[in-house]
Amino acid sequence: MSSQLESPGALRLKLHGDGSSWRPLLAVACKEFRDRLRNRWVMAVAVVLAVFALLIAYVGGAQSGEVGFRGVGVTIASLASLAIYLVPLIALLLGFDAIVGERERGTLGLLLSMPISRVELLLGKYCGLAAALSVATVVGFGAALVPLARHIDAEGLGQYAAFVGSAVLLGLAFLSLAVLVSVISRERARATGGAIAIWFFFVLMFDLALLGALVASAGRNASGWAPYALLLNPADVFRVLNVFGMDAARSAYGLETLMADHWNNPVLLCGVMLLWIVMPLGIALWRFR
Repeated sequence: MSSQLESPGALRLKLHGDGSSWRPLLAVACKEFRDRLRNRWVMAVAVVLAVFALLIAYVGGAQSGEVGFRGVGVTIASLASLAIYLVPLIALLLGFDAIVGERERGTLGLLLSMPISRVELLLGKYCGLAAALSVATVVGFGAALVPLARHIDAEGLGQYAAFVGSAVLLGLAFLSLAVLVSVISRERARATGGAIAIWFFFVLMFDLALLGALVASAGRNASGWAPYALLLNPADVFRVLNVFGMDAARSAYGLETLMADHWNNPVLLCGVMLLWIVMPLGIALWRFR
């Protein structure tokens, strides 16, 4: 649908220019981003994230008889639980038909007949979708910060900004997986099924399987292999980055003995998240070529 918002002829004119190698990629990225703005996708996602963030910040403790803002640490822990379910789903829905959708509409051949390489086309689509997803995430969670600003000091503001940044990385990682599914799928229906399967596996099934392994082994040597297993899931890397880095939230989740202190290094965890962004996208580029 998004590819029909701007005519191929208009895109063809933008691809011809001064011959700069970055110009075709930038033209595709800008087109994808503008399409998401025109169909109100960015606004809709930002509103959804802002509403959920405000609800969790103020009434997240209603089950314990407490209503109202309870501190930035507890709020971030609660928002992280929301983001793990919502952000990957949004990213997968955004990118699962990036290539297969063009193929089914018959426009992929037309795009590749223009002065643009396959790498430039795929990277341009990814960059445009990534920009739309990043803007929606930052605006959504950032809007929720406005009513809470008077309750947060400079340190808390930094923690909240780090949470929003990690949520962007989480979305980009699942967007890379969605683009990979879109490249290897022959039909849009299969890409839809693949995106749903990825969400179920990484968001729901992976942690259940890990918990089952911990129970079956009675926790023996869990500290030796469980932290490495968590790195195999970008959602768990996000959880570790935001939850286990805070002592109170780490104890509340009951896994304070599982993670060693060096696993809370934000640089290490962000590096792993960047690998989750680069590797699926790299495989998609190889396959698409």
